[in-house]
Amino acid sequence: MTDVQKQPTSEEMKSDPSMYAPPPYPLGDTQTEPPPLVMPPPYPYGPISQPPYPPVQGENYSGNPPPPTYPMSQGGYLTDNLPPECTPVESTGITNPVAGTFLKASSFDNDTVRRAFIRKVFSVVTMQLLFTFSVVCVFTFSEVVKSAVQKNIWIYISSYIVFVVVAMCLSLCSSFSRTHPWNMIGLSVVTVSLSYVVGTVASFHNTTAVVIAMGATLTISFTIILFSAQTRVDFTICNGILFILAADLLMFGFFSIFYYSQALQILYGCLGALVFALFLAVDCQLVMGREKYGLSPEEYVFAALVIYLDIITIFLYILILLGGSSNS
Repeated sequence: MTDVQKQPTSEEMKSDPSMYAPPPYPLGDTQTEPPPLVMPPPYPYGPISQPPYPPVQGENYSGNPPPPTYPMSQGGYLTDNLPPECTPVESTGITNPVAGTFLKASSFDNDTVRRAFIRKVFSVVTMQLLFTFSVVCVFTFSEVVKSAVQKNIWIYISSYIVFVVVAMCLSLCSSFSRTHPWNMIGLSVVTVSLSYVVGTVASFHNTTAVVIAMGATLTISFTIILFSAQTRVDFTICNGILFILAADLLMFGFFSIFYYSQALQILYGCLGALVFALFLAVDCQLVMGREKYGLSPEEYVFAALVIYLDIITIFLYILILLGGSSNS
């Protein structure tokens, strides 16, 4: 009842018009406390603009969605006035890994890695070929060594078994071919064992034929490598066709055992050298990485192995060709 009694009457309101005047309010007997100094904030009303979900990756996308902004007409704020921890970060070229994308290095870095990879592969192949052809020369020109290796065929068979086992391990086991120094040790074992096998095969041929085969092999291989580096023709898409040709060549050589002739041996040598020359072109383009498919820079041992095997196989088929022509 005291509050009702303290309320002003209509006559008092008419006599004192400043009672409902705009602020500031005077302090007097009719008002004992001032109004609150802080007014409640104007909350937004109506629809609020939210960023799309999932977030669209644009040029200025930094991986985190920007905070929602409210229109000024709805009592919102501008993103320019945000504190530093809420300000959108500028793009650094690294996309969000959660969104399913990967880090992309610049083309200069890719080219640098690829050139270093090519130099490493062909340096290893050059050392392998120098060692192999040196062994071939010793087994061919030295009569003592030639007679010794021709009498001990079991060493030839053992070397061939070692070559097949280690080469299959390097080709099929990526952890072995990528682990240093075991990959280089395995590649050295393959080179030594295959050099002994090739030297033993060359010891049964004429010395002139071996020298011509080595010169022809190096010339053909060097020409194919240059052609693969310059041409715009993509040979890497022809792997299926080449494997079919290799299977046909294998069957042709198998049936040639039962129907042997010198003309058939010459034809077999020509076809084998041609097929593995195409394999060499494909493998060189895989190493250079200029076409649709390419090898990883971590596979330098495997790349050196396949190119080395291609060149040695060409040499052996040219020996078959020259052996058939010399017998005729």
